[in-house]
Amino acid sequence: MALTKNERRQRIKNRIRKVVSGTESRPRLSVFRSNKEIYAQIVDDVTGKTIAAASSRDKEIAKAAGNKTEIASLVGKAIGEKAVKAGVDSISFDRGGYLYHGRVKSLADGAREAGLKF
Repeated sequence: MALTKNERRQRIKNRIRKVVSGTESRPRLSVFRSNKEIYAQIVDDVTGKTIAAASSRDKEIAKAAGNKTEIASLVGKAIGEKAVKAGVDSISFDRGGYLYHGRVKSLADGAREAGLKF
C-alpha cells in the first residue's frame, strides 16, 4: 500500500530525530512548514524547553511583503537574533522531514546571516 505524503514525511522526520537532538550547549532548530506559513523554534530536548520561537505570523514579519521564500528568510533572521540574544550561537538543524530546498533552505540561510552556526 502506498504512503501518503504526510506519512512519508513523518517517516523521514522520525529517521532524522533518531540522530538530531538538542542539548543545552547545542539546541535544536526545529522547522515546521505549512502551505501558507513557516514556523521555527529552538528547543533544548534534555529539559524539554523552547528557548526561542519565530514564525511568519509574527506581527513584524506578517507586515513584510514578498513571496513565501523571502518571508522564510525573515523568519530565519528573527529566530537567529532571538537565539543570539538568549546566548545560543551553535545549533543542530532539524528540517522536520522536509527537503532542504526552497523555504527551508531560505530559513536556514537567514538564521546563518543572523549569527547562528550549524
